[in-house]
Amino acid sequence: MKVFVWLHNRKFHSYSMIEEPVIHQDLYTDAIAVIMAESLEQALQLLDRQQLGWRIEDLKKLTPLVFDCAGSPQVIYQAVRGN
Repeated sequence: MKVFVWLHNRKFHSYSMIEEPVIHQDLYTDAIAVIMAESLEQALQLLDRQQLGWRIEDLKKLTPLVFDCAGSPQVIYQAVRGN
């Protein structure tokens, strides 16, 4: 089993970044999705199945952080947000 983490920040999103992925239908500054699944495809399917506004085609443009749940204890995720 693996943990897939997508992180996306739109704080400085503008029309000059028109090709930038938009991973959720709502207006957001930070969007984070954390999914436990056997594969990337399964993770995207699980997220899509919830029908909560995640834009799967744009998520496919980003490379998620991937953590293997087997093995030794490990820090899974840390984030510092702000200026």
